[in-house]
Amino acid sequence: MRTEDMILVSIDDHLIEPAGVFEHHIPESFRDRVPKMVRDDNGVDRWVFEGMEIGSPGLNAVASWPKEEWSLDPVGLAEMRPGCYDVDQRVRDMDAAGIWKSMCFPTMGGFSARAFSDSVDKSLTSAVISAYNDWHIDEWCGAHPDRFIPLAVMPLWDVDACVAEVKRVAAKGCRAITFPETPYALGLPSFQSGYWDPLFRTLCDEGVVLCLHIGLGISLVQRPGGGITGGAIPDFEGSEIDAFIVLASSVSTIALTDLIFGPTLRRFPDLRVALSEGGIGWIPFYLERADRHYRNQVWTGARENRLPSDLFRDQILACFITDPAGLKLRNEIGIDNIAWECDYPHSDSTWPTAAADVMAEFADAGCSDSDIDQIGWQNSCRFFGVDVADLDRNKVSVGALQKKGADVDTSLVSRNEWRERYELAAQSTP
Repeated sequence: MRTEDMILVSIDDHLIEPAGVFEHHIPESFRDRVPKMVRDDNGVDRWVFEGMEIGSPGLNAVASWPKEEWSLDPVGLAEMRPGCYDVDQRVRDMDAAGIWKSMCFPTMGGFSARAFSDSVDKSLTSAVISAYNDWHIDEWCGAHPDRFIPLAVMPLWDVDACVAEVKRVAAKGCRAITFPETPYALGLPSFQSGYWDPLFRTLCDEGVVLCLHIGLGISLVQRPGGGITGGAIPDFEGSEIDAFIVLASSVSTIALTDLIFGPTLRRFPDLRVALSEGGIGWIPFYLERADRHYRNQVWTGARENRLPSDLFRDQILACFITDPAGLKLRNEIGIDNIAWECDYPHSDSTWPTAAADVMAEFADAGCSDSDIDQIGWQNSCRFFGVDVADLDRNKVSVGALQKKGADVDTSLVSRNEWRERYELAAQSTP
């Protein structure tokens, strides 16, 4: 297969929320108390809500920045490529990269909006979460419904509220929720506790996928001395941010172990789980190790016919940005269980050369055309219930989309240059 003939669906991208997210979706009684975007004297934008200030680290919005400018320092919209926060410009950037569909995780409050759980007034926060989901589904995804897969955040402090919100967003066509991969690292009940079983039952009933994105079950706090703290990742004197970033994907291994060796997957055989941004190269060894343990260490508990590898292949979708070794081991993982992601506009993203990059990895691994289709788009569409009955390959292929986006400038642009363009545009707006 040629690069231009591929179809690409990215099931892990991110959006930077623009001001006005809640304007059209919050009940009148809460209108004056919703999160508000405030810009400080340094041009940094932060969401202010119930005594909390939530900013966006620079690594969350590096698309088109020179790598020397990347950092964890908070950043304002003015310094970002507009595709980070403007949905029309996002689609233009998707065209330029040859990406047909995208699922966008939130930035506000964390990848699962978990910061909202700290709010004291839960009635207000419930309204804010529902309003956020309505904005995401109706405005962000609704602006280009053929280009996005909706994703909802949950009221994490109450399983019954989660159940109600899943039913509500499912009725709007949303088939995915984002959730902490190790909830106990946040002080929430574990998957093994049984507390979340009503949620899992509802996800099965409604056909909604549980997305466990790396970084949801851990904290990222940079210490003055250079170390970092993270709930599921050990912190030690002298630990560096490099170690944290590299190890973050390893939490997917912990989450998978919680699911496989706890009761969740066996109790809910229709539950579908996506390990977002966890990579795939580690999976063959993990499944071999888990199966060997399951057969050998019978003293640890009752055994059923389904091995850990069976649970994985029946219920899990593993996702990668770039993973040459993993693609070479695709048959050991299960080709049905692998999906691709771009991670725009984060620092791990391969945008704008994503199509060429992943095709080089496909070719190096000896992937067939069928393998490329499954991994590039078919598995994602099947897993998330995307209707492809009327798909016209000639309209959604990498080549067709890149032709539409041929005029998009994907060259490196500094943060200062984006700010100058932003301010100039603001001055010319009536």
